[in-house]
Amino acid sequence: MTAHGTFTPAQWDEKTTIPISTEQKITNASVVLHFSGDITGVARVEWLMFYTYADPNDPHRSNAAFVGLMRFEGTLNGKAGSFVMEDHGTFQNGALHSVLTVLEDSGTGELASITGRATYASRGMEVAFEIEYELK
Repeated sequence: MTAHGTFTPAQWDEKTTIPISTEQKITNASVVLHFSGDITGVARVEWLMFYTYADPNDPHRSNAAFVGLMRFEGTLNGKAGSFVMEDHGTFQNGALHSVLTVLEDSGTGELASITGRATYASRGMEVAFEIEYELK
């Protein structure tokens, strides 16, 4: 099965954990995302990010690689529950791209048996999300 949606950040708390140089750093971001579309609900995510170039005047011109764990809670094609995804992505000059894997045995409710993979990418000001999944 496939589901499509978009998400927007509702909260963003990012702190530098390892300063490397004036342009490079490692940060930790605690973020809340609101999803809409075939996938509707809220995700809480913890991202660790390595900035190869951090622009203090315009963060959208920065470049970073990130990894994270994202817990989604809501509905997926009308089925209610939650699940956790492992997230690996990049942010390059305002363009966001990531690949996620649903973690085994992380589902609850009607999504208890979920497995699958997802992607997201920026489209202007919104982030398009797609998940291909199975419910066993």
